[in-house]
Formats: sequence, structure tokens, C-alpha cells
Amino acid sequence: MYLASGWKDYAILDAGNGDKFERWAGVTLLRPDPQAVWTMDARVFERADAVYHRSASGGGHWEYKRTLPEQWTVAYRDLRFIVRPTGFKHTGLFPEQAVNWDWMRERIEAFSKRTGRRARVLNLFAYTGGATCACAKAGAEVVHVDAAKGMVAWAKDNAAASGLSDAPIRYLVDDCVKFVKREIRRGNRYDGILMDPPSYGRGPTGEMWKIEDNLYPLVELCASLLGDDPCFFLINSYTTGLAPTVLSNVLKLAIPFGHAEADEIGLPIARGDLVLPCGASGRWTNP
Repeated sequence: MYLASGWKDYAILDAGNGDKFERWAGVTLLRPDPQAVWTMDARVFERADAVYHRSASGGGHWEYKRTLPEQWTVAYRDLRFIVRPTGFKHTGLFPEQAVNWDWMRERIEAFSKRTGRRARVLNLFAYTGGATCACAKAGAEVVHVDAAKGMVAWAKDNAAASGLSDAPIRYLVDDCVKFVKREIRRGNRYDGILMDPPSYGRGPTGEMWKIEDNLYPLVELCASLLGDDPCFFLINSYTTGLAPTVLSNVLKLAIPFGHAEADEIGLPIARGDLVLPCGASGRWTNP
């Protein structure tokens, strides 16, 4: 398993009963997590600063036990991220991705040392820019693409919080598949590519996305964007029906050189020797 164990500002204090009890800097949250099928002490409900309750009709709401700031900052290494509870239970950051941030930074730094130039990285379905900030901190030029205007604005705020306001990051509100096709026609190339596609989604003008149907064709398209000496390709998946091996198979077939592997991604739980699984990642490198 790829384990994101390097956090100081974030921790899963406990998990069970379909929930996870987290510490985000000085704030504790209790949020649903379908993977936590075991039991935990129900008294954590009283210890949480805020609890997210699912609605039987979809969505849900936050119950605040004390007054919280509208947003606050958490740190990971030399990165800073703005988090806030949203109406869809999320906080704007997926902490388990820190293990991939570290991995990409190593690849980017090694690439720059080897080639003497700045790596060019494409981040698709880029959300609030955790990976964008990590790659930029490692010295990469990043193209950040997401279909949601609000998420792109949040990503810019995260970059500013991390001291990256002047970093070479290009932000685009666009449908990822259409953008990749235009980049192919333009003849543009990238040294690293990452994507964090949803299970289902819609683009800015209603384009449908279903990961089982659209993942491989997109990876195949992206493979033609890789430069002559690329350093990495990363796929993240939260879709429970896709095993890690699916991601490594996709990478091996779409990029028939280099090395591909995949595994679960997870976060340690403070109670006992437990780990919360958080999806899977497929990693490709060019030895």
C-alpha cells in the first residue's frame, strides 16, 4: 500500500461505524466513510467540532458543535492548503494524496537534475490543486485543468498560500478530454502527466464522463502527449469497482515502455495498527 504517513497537521484519530474522526490542524471533524465498516466508540460524536450527517434523499449537512472559522490552513511539508467544510462532506483536500505528492516531487527533481531543465507537467481533473502545488514546489511548470470554475479559483488560493503565486502555473477551466485533444493537435508535449478522474461527471457544457468507459481512451490520448524522455504518469481512482491492477494494466497497454505498478492508497489510523483505504493509484515511470 502507498501510505500517506508524513502528516503533522492532519490525522485520522479513529474510524468505524461508517465514519472517520479526523483532526485538521486544530479542528476535529466526523465525516462518513463507506470503507470504515468496523466499529468504534460512539462517544467520538461528542468530541467532534463538526459532524456531517447524510440525508436519505442525497447530500447532507454539517452539525457544528462549536463555532468554526469559515476556512483555515493546514500544512504538509513546505505546502499550505486552505480547507473548509463543504456541502458535499469534503474539505477541499484529500490528505492521502500526500504520498503521491512526495513521489512526484522526487521524479520531477530527478528529471531536472538529469536534463538540466524544468519539467513540464499536466494535471487533469486537478480539483483544488494539491498536486499542482507539490509539482510546482519541485520546480515544474504546471498546466492545471478542471471543469469547475470554483475549484480552479480555490487552487489559485492554495498556490498563493504555499508561496507559489508567481510560479509557472497555467490554470484552465475546461473539459479535460477536449483539452487533451487540442493539445495533441497543437503538438504540445509534457514530461509528467497526472489525472484524478471522478467515477461520473460532466464537463462545463454537459459532457458526460464515466470512468469505466472513458479512462483508457483518455490515458491512450495522453500517452501521445508525453515527451521523448518523460518522468512519470500517475492515475488516481476512488472508484471502488476498479482494482489497482486495472490501473497498472491501463498504463502498461497505453505506454508500452517504462515500468507501471499500482496499489491501494491509504491513511494510518491513530487507534491501533489500522489503515483506512482511500482508493488506488497507478504509477508509471521511465527508468
